[in-house]
Amino acid sequence: MTLLQKNQDQLFARLAELNIKYEVYRHPPLHTVEQSRQYRGDIPGAHCKNLFLKDKKGALWLLVVLEAAQVDLKGVNKKIGAARLSFGKPDLLHQILGVTPGSVTPFAVMNDRECVVNIVLDQEMISAPLLNYHPLSNDATILVTPEDLLRFIESCGHKPHIMNLC
Repeated sequence: MTLLQKNQDQLFARLAELNIKYEVYRHPPLHTVEQSRQYRGDIPGAHCKNLFLKDKKGALWLLVVLEAAQVDLKGVNKKIGAARLSFGKPDLLHQILGVTPGSVTPFAVMNDRECVVNIVLDQEMISAPLLNYHPLSNDATILVTPEDLLRFIESCGHKPHIMNLC
């Protein structure tokens, strides 16, 4: 069953409702970290990447790390308590988080109404003073503090796990 997914305007309204300060930077659609590095300009803060994964037992995972981090899928499964991990298929990503590949973001948990995705945030990333993510689409970037990101995720009913992933 596919539920109506929240959009970018609804995300911004939710951030305002939670009194979360953010800055929006508009840019052409960016699909990869390499494109982001080339076109993002002078956007301050740490830039991040998001991995939507499924383990062999069917559990879903969203790993969020700094953009330069190298995540060993064969080794990280033991750290997070998952069975063998692989990337989630685009249709599952859209069904559960309401986004497409290239637009994956921790803000998409607002579309995971049943809280089926396990969210794991890298300790090094969450230690940065400012963080950048796509706001449900890859044609913009929003800048937030780690504290506000955590508050947003928790307001969506998720309990993020913070650990060293790399």
